[in-house]
Amino acid sequence: MLRRRSALIAATTLTAALALTSCNANSRGSATNSGSASGGGGATAAPRQGGALYEYTASKEIHFDPAKSQNLGTSTIHLILRGLTTWKTSPTGTTELAPDLATSTGTASDGGKTWTFKLKSGLKYADGSPITAQDVKFGVERSFDPQLQGGLSYHKALLVGGDSYQGPAKGKHLDSIQAPDATTIVFHLNKAFADFPWVASMPAFAPVPAGKGMGIPAYDHTPPASGPYQVASYTVGSKVTLKRNPNWQKATDPVRLGAPDTITYEMGLDPDTLAQRMVDDQGNDKNGAGVQVTSAIVPKINADPAVKARTTVSPSGAAEYLFLNTSRPGLTDLNVRKALEYAINKQSLQTIAGGPTYGGAISTTLIPPGVQGYQKYDLYPAPATGDVTKAKQLLGSTKLPTLNLVYDSTSPGQAQQAASIQADLKKLGVNVKLTGQDSDTWQATVSQSNNFDLTISGWQADYPGAYAQLQPVFAANQIGNGNFNLSKFKDPAVDKAIDDATALTDPDEAAKAWAKIDQQILQQAPVVPLYYSHQAYLNGSNVTNTYIPTFPTYPNVLIQGLRK
Repeated sequence: MLRRRSALIAATTLTAALALTSCNANSRGSATNSGSASGGGGATAAPRQGGALYEYTASKEIHFDPAKSQNLGTSTIHLILRGLTTWKTSPTGTTELAPDLATSTGTASDGGKTWTFKLKSGLKYADGSPITAQDVKFGVERSFDPQLQGGLSYHKALLVGGDSYQGPAKGKHLDSIQAPDATTIVFHLNKAFADFPWVASMPAFAPVPAGKGMGIPAYDHTPPASGPYQVASYTVGSKVTLKRNPNWQKATDPVRLGAPDTITYEMGLDPDTLAQRMVDDQGNDKNGAGVQVTSAIVPKINADPAVKARTTVSPSGAAEYLFLNTSRPGLTDLNVRKALEYAINKQSLQTIAGGPTYGGAISTTLIPPGVQGYQKYDLYPAPATGDVTKAKQLLGSTKLPTLNLVYDSTSPGQAQQAASIQADLKKLGVNVKLTGQDSDTWQATVSQSNNFDLTISGWQADYPGAYAQLQPVFAANQIGNGNFNLSKFKDPAVDKAIDDATALTDPDEAAKAWAKIDQQILQQAPVVPLYYSHQAYLNGSNVTNTYIPTFPTYPNVLIQGLRK
């Protein structure tokens, strides 16, 4: 499905001029309690119990309906909702799966096609009613309803009968989800899928009381709370306040701290104005978090150690690619595509994105650090500025038609990056036409049509599994129809390798298989890896536990709170 395009999730891209102030900084750095602006920084001290935490956003809506949500496992919706499994992050290690409502991360049978979960005892909603396996079943079923589309949907393709199921609104249930008693739930898949425990952490697996109807549209603002917080008030376009769920039991929850008494989300704020407020660090803003760094405040961050100490930059990020439409004239030739691998000045693109610290680390792989199967390699070794001589050798006497590079003109920095790529290919004698489009038009062009040759975009997986990184971007069945195989890449051998790897339950064996697939795909050069895009956040001086793990590339809001 078309999502996790980095422009939709990344911090505001920094302009080239301001990026120069940080381009010599260490792109990775070390995790420290100081909140250093080197990647991986952030305050990690445990928060105190109590107080009012503030979260700020430019968005005018926060959607809490689990069936419609694309929120990843450490984000806002999971303060209110729990799933069968959850994510445990670390400031220095990898993100791990942990049991949430379930007693374990699932038990596989039938060769990985059947998964069984048992619920913990004593689980309750905020209103005191019990959470049952039937509620989890109902929650998953309602995500199939045509009125509730847009959420993460891996389960829809995996569950037997999911391709034709339309939800429980008319009393029909999905037989491949069984709840034989109040604490047991069983899922029957149409193929072996080793990552299903990760899928069970997604919002659609939150329990919804089976006897209280569909909750449309009420659950978008006031979902049935199973996590440490419930919605106290919701003012559209302005403010959402969360208060404690009196029936949440910390003893049953391995990851959420539930530290603040209240969490208030202020919405619809101008990003630059908000960033400046966080620099000033006054009043409630001292207790504020979640503010993305904008280009306007980069000089202030670099000039003031106290502000820099409150800035957190991700150690890794989404994999940014130049997609080469392998079905277009000229780009069907593998040597041409390999020539482009060497031709691109990645350092220029990195600088436009914000330099090594705020932009990201130059990449040579399809799988980014922090995701299963990442293994450092470089099939096309060249200086960061490119190797024009090698590119010309591969191109030889081949003459290419003018290539159409479409880009999202509303995404900061993409026009400059497109111009940089145009200049790189001009050195090879290849003309590139630049076509800027608004986000919706760009999305339709690259995901539904074939009317382009090149495009710039990125992908961050929905969980730290290689399947979620590679399959949506490179499997043949992900071409067109709004999907994200933008290079129109087709290879039956790769498709088979992906299918085979999804069934591997041994973690080490699976990681090796995915690392091999990474190189297997890139040997055919459907994309040029550019950089692993960083995200940067500025927090108030009273906020702690603001570190960014290797995955996902934003702070874990489930553990944030105020300093003791």
